[in-house]
Amino acid sequence: MGDINEKIKEQITNNNIVLYMKGSPTFPQCGFSGRAAELLKRCGAKGYFSVDILQDSEMREGIKQFSNWPTIPQLYVKGEFVGGSDIMMEMFESGELKKLIDTAL
Repeated sequence: MGDINEKIKEQITNNNIVLYMKGSPTFPQCGFSGRAAELLKRCGAKGYFSVDILQDSEMREGIKQFSNWPTIPQLYVKGEFVGGSDIMMEMFESGELKKLIDTAL
C-alpha cells in the first residue's frame, strides 16, 4: 500500500483538481461519477486530472484507504479531500463548489 499512497500523494500534489472516478469525465461508468464530472464542468473546471479507478484495482482500494472514505467518486482540490458526489452536490447548490474550483483554476 505504501507505493499507492505515494502515487496518490503525487497526483493530488501535482494537480490542483483531481477526481477519482469510475470511467472518465467524457465516459463515466456510474451515475455518481457522471454527476461529479458534470458538477465540475458546470463550475468551469476544464482539463482537470481524473483517475479511472476501474483500470487499477490497487488504486481502487488505495484511494479508499488514503481518504478514509468508502465510496467513489472522490474529489481533491489543491491537495485537500473535498468529498464524494453527494457532498459535491450540496456544495454546488450553495455556491461553495464554484468558489473552491475558482481558487484552483
